[in-house]
Amino acid sequence: MVYSLAYRRPPHVEARRISTASGDSGPSIGGTTLDDSQEHLQDSSINYGIPDALSFDRIIDGGTCPPCTTRDFMNYLIYIEHSAENLQFFLWYKDYVRRFDLLSASERRLAPEWSLEQVDAQALALKDNPAPMKSISADTAAVFRGTDFATPKANIVDLSKGGPNPFGTPPMTPKSGDHGSIAPSEYPWSDTGSTLRSGFRATHDHKAAGAFEAADVKLQPFTIQPFREEISRIISVYIAEGAPRQLNLSSKERAGLLHALAATTHPTAFRRVIHTVEWSLRHQAHQNFIRWTICNGNRPRVIFARGLGIAGILGGILAAVLIVLSNAGRGWRVLSAIGFAIGIATLVAAWKGMCVVLHGMHHRHLRPWELFAEDDGASSVLEMKKDSFDTLGSSNSYEDQPWVAKYEKRNLIRKVFDREVWIQEPALRQIQDTIFLQAVLGSLALTAICVGIFVALPKGNFY
Repeated sequence: MVYSLAYRRPPHVEARRISTASGDSGPSIGGTTLDDSQEHLQDSSINYGIPDALSFDRIIDGGTCPPCTTRDFMNYLIYIEHSAENLQFFLWYKDYVRRFDLLSASERRLAPEWSLEQVDAQALALKDNPAPMKSISADTAAVFRGTDFATPKANIVDLSKGGPNPFGTPPMTPKSGDHGSIAPSEYPWSDTGSTLRSGFRATHDHKAAGAFEAADVKLQPFTIQPFREEISRIISVYIAEGAPRQLNLSSKERAGLLHALAATTHPTAFRRVIHTVEWSLRHQAHQNFIRWTICNGNRPRVIFARGLGIAGILGGILAAVLIVLSNAGRGWRVLSAIGFAIGIATLVAAWKGMCVVLHGMHHRHLRPWELFAEDDGASSVLEMKKDSFDTLGSSNSYEDQPWVAKYEKRNLIRKVFDREVWIQEPALRQIQDTIFLQAVLGSLALTAICVGIFVALPKGNFY
């Protein structure tokens, strides 16, 4: 069974940030406001070339098979799109809402809801009173003196007096094995978010306090609010400038969120930010992920398949020309259709990222980070999985993982003929069947045209 012959792959969506921190009554995204955006986000994505079986919600809820699972989506965001922090924050927020709803009514009353009116009022206040300019060193200010970029004296600091250097190299992001600043995932959150050890708690409280100070927000010690310590860690990991998993937020969005979190730990405080993150996941990352997953071969294999397709077409042309120049009958010219049909079908499929040989077995190449999973041992694989799904962990850097150097040293021929695995997701196989059928039908049509042209030519009678 295949989809419509008019099916098209999801288009590649360029990365762009959707700001929702304006002072309007509601940000308009595709003609929808913040109030009705959820209905827009829940729409079927079949118009983008994604069937309902591979929808964003289905993947997040665990209703898909490899290579379209949440784990595969996370790996794509880490290794390909480099924006895994959006999915990590989104998964944390979903779990946070669930845990917040499980609190008793008395505990929930300690964290009042942050209404849309407060969001709009805060956005308008930030628009009228922008955040203060950052401080820079006296040497830097001297460079811009007399220009349009000159800095007021109030924002110039003397680094010789021990002030922080804004251009200094920040400390390295702690690795999963470090125990100095990031609490390991073995210490789970309790219902009140109070299981952090004192050292970790002080570190994240300090970073969160710095973020509030940078946004010119006066934080009151609301220690009785539920999950206050967890919110401090979220700020230090995702919200604060220079955070290991810093979200791509504008200064107004960041300031508005910090103002809301200074007053409450209710999930509605993240209203604007989670809308931006979810929009990016649904309408950019998800589409690009499905488009990338449809490709069943790695880049060397796809380039190799394109080369074979071009060679088949050239072989068909050469055969047709040789027969035309001979004294053979016109019927012999139909033999060139073999080269045309195979070459065009292979080229069209490869142009859409598919290798027809792999598709014949419904196989796909293993990804580079999957190839060496067995060689690196089960412990390293589990550590990698725990790090990426630890929504309160360290950065998403992967350059020091063992498979990177190993894959770079891998021979080109071995890359072309890498190990394969069966595609388990039925909807993905159905999409690939549709693309293959489109390639075959298109090949037959173009082959008929090409062969018809050569059949119509007169004999050459050269030999």
